[in-house]
Amino acid sequence: MMPISPLDGRYAAQVDALRPYCTEEALFRARCAVEIQWLFVCLGKKLKSKQRAAMEQIVEKFSAKDAEAIRAFEKITRHDVKAVEYFLRTKLEKIPGGKEHLPFLHFALTSEDVNNLAYGILVHGALKNVLIPSLQSISKDLQRLAKRWNTTTLLSLTHGQPATPTTVGKELQVFVDRLDRQLMQLKGFRMQGKFGGAVATYAAHKAAYPEIDWEKLGKTFVKSLGLTPLAHATQINPHDDVAELSHMLVRISTILLDCSRDHWLYIMRGVFKQRVVRGEVGSSTMPHKVNPIDFENAEGNLGLGIALFHHFAEKLPVSRLQRDLSDSTVLRNVGVAFGYLLLAVRSLERGLSRIDLNRSAVARELEDHPEVHAEAIQMVLRRHGVSDAYEQLKKLTRGEKITLKQLTEFVEQLELPKGEKARLKQMLQ
Repeated sequence: MMPISPLDGRYAAQVDALRPYCTEEALFRARCAVEIQWLFVCLGKKLKSKQRAAMEQIVEKFSAKDAEAIRAFEKITRHDVKAVEYFLRTKLEKIPGGKEHLPFLHFALTSEDVNNLAYGILVHGALKNVLIPSLQSISKDLQRLAKRWNTTTLLSLTHGQPATPTTVGKELQVFVDRLDRQLMQLKGFRMQGKFGGAVATYAAHKAAYPEIDWEKLGKTFVKSLGLTPLAHATQINPHDDVAELSHMLVRISTILLDCSRDHWLYIMRGVFKQRVVRGEVGSSTMPHKVNPIDFENAEGNLGLGIALFHHFAEKLPVSRLQRDLSDSTVLRNVGVAFGYLLLAVRSLERGLSRIDLNRSAVARELEDHPEVHAEAIQMVLRRHGVSDAYEQLKKLTRGEKITLKQLTEFVEQLELPKGEKARLKQMLQ
């Protein structure tokens, strides 16, 4: 079957790490895990150790063949979770003594009880094992470059115009600090878990076993899956958790997009040069080109991810009364958004690994714009009580192309102590 999405075609290898958490097969497996774990709770000591081990193997050895079996059931049921239940029935029937436990398979559950818990498990897995490590790696790459070029003076541009010099390292460290702040919040994020039957009242549970404290048991079960129990819900998880996560990932993606564009501009200015890869082509007609394609690809894919995350945050928390089904088809695309984010991170990693500092270009920019020292000179004058310091520097430099010699001559005629004049001259070197 030919893939429609580039994530499963052109870019498949770059997003492979997400497949254990973001494919339909992964969702089938997670649903089976929830069903089996709840079955263990319902059966308690009635379950023999060998039976328990055999049931655990259903999840641990879940295969592509099992996924196809579930799809076959779904063609009949047109209901994804019921198809999982019927699949598990066939598995339990093959376990010695398993048939007697069938009444407790999917006991008092609504499909959302299984679905939202399964999604929670998968999202946690994708974050912990793929996305957070990848984002931490980007932060470390930027940190490494920031340290390498920490003291390299760089002409800054504000409003696109030459401004007070900065350093290459500081500008890169800005992105490290921004990214690390968001990562700290992302690491603390937890998906919520809705449980409690058709409309989260435990009505069916209490009808069968009124003597059990189902609210307490349900809360314990959700926690056992690593999720935060919802005290009150409709039939569905309200998806505020996915909205919160989406907003976090929008902020992270925006920071990375900003970083990608800045690097593109630094390459355009000649501040960074890209290492030439043997055999690589930059243009089909212009042999000299070394295009910043990694930063451009990162920007494009971050934009796609941001668009999806925005939609999740706006659409998913809204459901008609106790539920509608419009969330179901949208949730299936969470992995797609994760995929575009991961793809962008991979591109950004490649881009950062190929850049070198063009020190001659950096020095030339600073030499071409000595007027950017006007701020420092003005502040020294203010310190020594010169009331029209700003106006003096404005007259000399605003909109003018001045030379270092002119600036030095200006400093020389200032009524300042000799030591201060010498210090200013030294700053201009």
